[in-house]
Amino acid sequence: MNAPLRNKPARDPAAGWDRGAFFRLSRMLHGYLSAFAFLALIFFCATGILLNHPEWFEGYEPAHSQASFMLSPAELAAARAAKDPGPALAAAAQTKARLAGAYASADIDGRQALVRLEGPKGSTDLAIDLRTGRAEARVARANFAAIIQDLHRGKNSGAAWRWVIDLSAWTVLALSLIGYVLFFSLRFRLKTSLILTAVSLAALAAVAWLLVP
Repeated sequence: MNAPLRNKPARDPAAGWDRGAFFRLSRMLHGYLSAFAFLALIFFCATGILLNHPEWFEGYEPAHSQASFMLSPAELAAARAAKDPGPALAAAAQTKARLAGAYASADIDGRQALVRLEGPKGSTDLAIDLRTGRAEARVARANFAAIIQDLHRGKNSGAAWRWVIDLSAWTVLALSLIGYVLFFSLRFRLKTSLILTAVSLAALAAVAWLLVP
């Protein structure tokens, strides 16, 4: 005859910390965060390797092109009336031709405006005659490797991509901290995990202190 089943007593919330529930929640969060964090790690690790080897791209030159167009008197008047004419001129120029980059700087006198656009996909130098509205653009377009290197650094990449970088960093940080929490659920491997952590930390500190000029 089978022994009668015993109902497991419900845990009293006042009895103390539920260790099992805490580690189950940690494993669940670790799994969900991994979906995004691993993609971010792959991207930033791969592009970090490219940044660490600039000699691979010593012969790289961006592709240059020229463009000419006219800004209307109304567009010139609106730019002059703006608090900062530079971004207004850049925005008007971007409706006339396929340019690379976002507004970075401008040098404006009474007759001419020199406007610079910069971004991961390339850069543009604009020379605009403020009397006639004639604009000359010199566009330098980056290749794929240059684009992803600038995305890695967040250089001139805009608010949306900076948000992606921040989100990636916080997600990977949370994933790593939860991973260390989960070490404490591995009773038979905890000692080994902590030893490897200490050795890794000591190795990083030694390289930074002794081998970095």
